Amino acid sequence: MENKRKILILVTMSMFVAIGVVISPILRFEGFAPTAHFVNIVCSVFLGPWYSLLNGIITAAIRMSLMGIPPLAITGQVFGAFLSGFLYRKSKGSILACVIGEIIGTGIIGSIASYPVMALLWGKGDITWYFYLPSFLIATVIGGTVAFIFLKTLQRAKALYPIQKKLGVNVYEKSKSDFAK
Repeated sequence: MENKRKILILVTMSMFVAIGVVISPILRFEGFAPTAHFVNIVCSVFLGPWYSLLNGIITAAIRMSLMGIPPLAITGQVFGAFLSGFLYRKSKGSILACVIGEIIGTGIIGSIASYPVMALLWGKGDITWYFYLPSFLIATVIGGTVAFIFLKTLQRAKALYPIQKKLGVNVYEKSKSDFAK
């Protein structure tokens, strides 16, 4: 049974990576990729913070190598990917906390971390520390809003918890910390 669960997690993880790569060009501009944040949040709820972080790293690496996207793919994904899953777990299943984690992790931390990467490694020395903050925040709010609506719809349809149980992750069915169910 444990092997089946591991295979299911790997397949689910692969699907998140594939979805993240395929839909990333939609609404994507430098420093603005709301679909990546949608995938981060859903992956965090389905698989947890460590798998979400791994998903962010793999997806970013593929996007950088195949699509010529700058290192913003990494700085704009990994902090929010982990923090969204971490806050989801700490809040015992609050989808809103998960979205806030993505917004703080990517919208603030990731945008500020992008400055040295882009200035020093990518040769964009004419930018400031807060250059990416507006676009990262807007992208995370858009992606987070869509993910919130999607996950709340799954929750109301009573489909979210069975998915989580099947994957063997923590399930927080009794959570009342989000907006009305």
